[in-house]
Amino acid sequence: MTGQEGEVLFVDDEEPLRHAVQQGLELCGHKTTCFASAREAETLLSRNLYGVLVTDIKMPDMDGFALLKRALEIDPALPVVLVTGHGDVPLAVEAMRAGAYDFIEKPFDTSHLASVVARALEKRRLVLENRELRQELETGSGLEARLVGRSEAMERLRGQVRALADTDADVLLIGETGSGKEVVARALHDFGPRAKGPFVAINCGAVPADIIESELFGHVAGAFTGAQKARTGKLEFADGGTVLLDEIESMPLDLQVKLLRAIDTRSIERLGSNVVVPLDLRFVAASKSNLAEACREGRFREDLYYRLNVVALSIPPLRERREDIPLLFHHLAREARGRYRREIPDLEGGILAALLAHDWPGNVRELRNAADRFVLGLDEVVPGAAVLDGLAGLGEGPLAGRLEAVEKSILEAELRRHGGSLKATYEALGLSRKTLYDKLQRHGLKREDYVATETG
Repeated sequence: MTGQEGEVLFVDDEEPLRHAVQQGLELCGHKTTCFASAREAETLLSRNLYGVLVTDIKMPDMDGFALLKRALEIDPALPVVLVTGHGDVPLAVEAMRAGAYDFIEKPFDTSHLASVVARALEKRRLVLENRELRQELETGSGLEARLVGRSEAMERLRGQVRALADTDADVLLIGETGSGKEVVARALHDFGPRAKGPFVAINCGAVPADIIESELFGHVAGAFTGAQKARTGKLEFADGGTVLLDEIESMPLDLQVKLLRAIDTRSIERLGSNVVVPLDLRFVAASKSNLAEACREGRFREDLYYRLNVVALSIPPLRERREDIPLLFHHLAREARGRYRREIPDLEGGILAALLAHDWPGNVRELRNAADRFVLGLDEVVPGAAVLDGLAGLGEGPLAGRLEAVEKSILEAELRRHGGSLKATYEALGLSRKTLYDKLQRHGLKREDYVATETG
């Protein structure tokens, strides 16, 4: 629904009131369609309607209360605002209990109705976007369900994985901690001809230096003190499949020589043995460090680096693909739902804004923790430090004003990041075009102030 504008369906049997309300709402920027009867409006109600229903209660044939019930049968999340006469307030209160969004007493000021409508449309937008994200995740299959995201960087990464998955090319994955290197490695394995073989992940930084050689290559009985029986190494165990060498930059230099030989010859010798064991393996190495720089500093062997760097894939950090955060957050929330057997709450605008504003130094791993907290119903979804950072310098005052300041700072940051492009900004923030325009006007922001210019 990106780019769609919300619509107000206004129902009242008094023509002068319909005309006045339509004129007033449209002056406030709300597209408005009026109906003389509930039956006419009923035909436009649907689960996909990006709009709000505003209806009088007292009408002939089908009254507003009946229309409310019908609307909520079609979609319980459809916002319905009731317009009431003075004596209808008890009925309106009953309607609120039945699921109405709000009610307004006659006579009313159109600007007040416009304010209620704006809040209702914002809530409706979030409901529809949440459904859209869930639908995309539920209908997604293959690589899209594994490597989640709509950004150009993720589209490119999925294309690279598709091109490499059915080959035996060794791959070097470069990415920050928590960016999803193992997920990419598993995708390379699962979507290729080795899918039925083993996938063995080895964290080179987590295995003690004194046993890592045995872990990789195995040993025969008596190879060293304490080696009472033979042991199959992880490389041999992965025969016929794929081995992931995670944090390859942590591997000791002396062992890098043996690893290079194993990759070149596709064979190993167990510790204490001279017997060559051939291997049918694909190697995927992953690093969070700049290996070229590590080579210059003498911390990593150049020959191994160039052997691994035949095909290199870069995993983008989450802060560089913020437009993926809503969809990825829903994906991780669905995983958390399965683990905790909890329903997924609706993603409210405040939480979404905080998710988009945070820099996520821990990347997808950190976002997964946030999704867990969200599904568990904890108050602090986004890390507390990020919330404090976002509120720093806002001073004292009412909460609403301080939140407005946070929203303004987020808008400024996104406009600056996208060089004043409104389309890129509202897509990155998950807003409709009209909602972004309204927010810019409210905060006194102009896109021209953020358009990138060349100097010198």
